Parts: sequence; C-alpha cells; structure tokens
Amino acid sequence: MAEPAKPSVVDPGRTQFGRSLAVKGDVSGNEDLTIFGQFEGTVNVQGHCLTIGPEGKVKAEIQAARVVIHGSVHGNISVRERVEIYKSGHVVGDLIAPGISIEDGAYFKGKIEILREGEHESVPPPPLPSLKPAVALPPRVAS
Repeated sequence: MAEPAKPSVVDPGRTQFGRSLAVKGDVSGNEDLTIFGQFEGTVNVQGHCLTIGPEGKVKAEIQAARVVIHGSVHGNISVRERVEIYKSGHVVGDLIAPGISIEDGAYFKGKIEILREGEHESVPPPPLPSLKPAVALPPRVAS
C-alpha cells in the first residue's frame, strides 16, 4: 500500500504571493511577505521583512523593517533596518534607510537617504519648493 503524501510545511509567520498572482491594492500585516508575482499598490509590513523574488514585479510605495530585492521594484522604499538589492534586482525609486546594500550588477535609479540613529524613520522627504510663474516685464522704452 502506498504511503499518503505528507502535507507541505507552512510557515505561519510568512506570506507568499505566488508567480501566477497579479494583485492590486494595499497590503499591510504583521508578518514577513514574499512576492514572486506582480503587485501594484502599497505595502506596509512595519517590523517585518518584504522579499521580492527574482521574477517579482512590484509597483508600490513600501514601508517595512527590511526589504530584500531580487526582482523589480518601481516606487519609494522606507525601512527601519536595511534595504538589500541583489544582482538580479532592478529598483527605480527613492530609498530611506539606516543601511543599504547594492550588489555589483544590480540596477538602481533614485535618491538615497541614510538615516542616523535618533532620526525618525517614517519622516517623509521635505516637499519640493513651489515654482511660481515668471512675471513678464513691460518692454523698455529707449530715452
């Protein structure tokens, strides 16, 4: 008689979006998250790790304790601990973190703000100065 198949082990502290998933919306939670598929929206896993798998494609504003990128991210990333971009990673967006690691061969386009101890991690960057339209001066009259 054949032995019954053993159920796969599920880690209750980690959620995964599989390769075939395409999700739009807002995700927040109190556990680690790995995205292998496509996601568009916002991700808030403060205190936990967000991992983007090698085939993952994410367009989102991200807040987490740590972000590990093997795939593609378009959007700003704010973390309390560290952002790690590996060789297969592709990031377009601004990073705010106390620690950043970019492996040789990874692609990054954006600004980096390194937080020091005692600075607020969730402070958004200051707003850009507002531009005022140019004022046209009346033509000069030759005297």
